[in-house]
Amino acid sequence: MLVVDDLYKSFQSRAGERVEVLRGVTFALAACEMVALVGASGAGKSTLLQIIGGLDAADAGDVQLEGKSVALQDSRSTAHFRNQEIGFVFQFHHLLPDLSAEENAALPLLVRREARSRALDAARLMLDAVGLDARRRHTPNELSGGERQRVAIARALVAHPRLILADEPTGNLDHSTGAQVSNLLIRLCREHRITALVATHNTELAALCDRTLRLHDGKVTS
Repeated sequence: MLVVDDLYKSFQSRAGERVEVLRGVTFALAACEMVALVGASGAGKSTLLQIIGGLDAADAGDVQLEGKSVALQDSRSTAHFRNQEIGFVFQFHHLLPDLSAEENAALPLLVRREARSRALDAARLMLDAVGLDARRRHTPNELSGGERQRVAIARALVAHPRLILADEPTGNLDHSTGAQVSNLLIRLCREHRITALVATHNTELAALCDRTLRLHDGKVTS
């Protein structure tokens, strides 16, 4: 379902040196598989997820989602592809502060120019699925950290993407809240039959996935 083939990525340090972050990363995910991506801080997990999601470009290599290359598209096509096929969950929720929970959750559908009433109906259903139906009218500053992250999960799932990319989704939460969010994310991805790649330091979250990949020294191993 997802094929990552020989990805390379480097950056220039402030000292002017080239720092190789990804050095020939290759792996594949089957449809509906949930895979944890682990590795030390600074190993390049976020960079890898951004390339897979079309938010950044690799120096070399390819990413294919169901046989379609993410890298060989123009910026407009890539943005459309992201909106249609991929859902993102980040360590920080990135909710818009002036919008309600349901408006935030509906954003991927509103970006597609779907009717506002239909988008909000879909958002309400997804907020109910994450246990926040009663809080749907609240803005982010009226929600707890765990509730905000649940809204972010609802936003990622509302458009029924084929792939979820989650980057440290529990990294900003306490242990108890993180466990709740972990179980919720895994359960919903399984229920909706969504493939997921989850970058995490949380060993409990990694254990809930089907298998674990490790990013070390610019390469991925199982």
